[in-house]
Amino acid sequence: MTRSTQAFEIDGAGLPPLGMPADRFLREFWQKRPLLIRQAFPEFASPLGADDLAGLACEDTALARLVRQVGDDYTVEHGPFPESRFADLPERDWTLLVQDVDSWDADVRALLAPFDFLPRWRIDDVMVSYAAPGGSVGAHVDRYDVFLLQASGRRRWAIDDRPRPDDAVRADSELRLLQRFRPTRSWSLAPGDMLYLP
Repeated sequence: MTRSTQAFEIDGAGLPPLGMPADRFLREFWQKRPLLIRQAFPEFASPLGADDLAGLACEDTALARLVRQVGDDYTVEHGPFPESRFADLPERDWTLLVQDVDSWDADVRALLAPFDFLPRWRIDDVMVSYAAPGGSVGAHVDRYDVFLLQASGRRRWAIDDRPRPDDAVRADSELRLLQRFRPTRSWSLAPGDMLYLP
């Protein structure tokens, strides 16, 4: 692994949310290498709870997915969901994802303000997820840069930052799951921590 692709960790409490000036972030990290920013949002309080997110996933125009894991297999259901769907879920091994939450909630939309140094066309939306114990969307590849903000609880994130061919994803899943995943780095995130992945 070359220095330019190595992940980096920084304390963001002194200069949130990036822990550094925006021009340094753009020069050294943007679309280049992962960055974990501890306390990017100090004393962060989530504007949405699990019930709020589930309620949003029931709205007709909400872009929601429910991912369930059984062993190495993942199933995806697309919303909107009836309220009864959440009562029927097991206690473990599922994740609810709702996209475009910034268009529904002003407090969530306000999370975008610290990123106004990025061109607006580079920002798609704020997706919010809730994972039950054991819940995951699997080791996957996104085709865009992401800022993962830990809102509540603790979560372990793992990455494999080695280059991979385009055909390294499983053909049997819409989640772009990796055929093989051998993490090179992992972190446990606490509320207010943020992980940037190019």
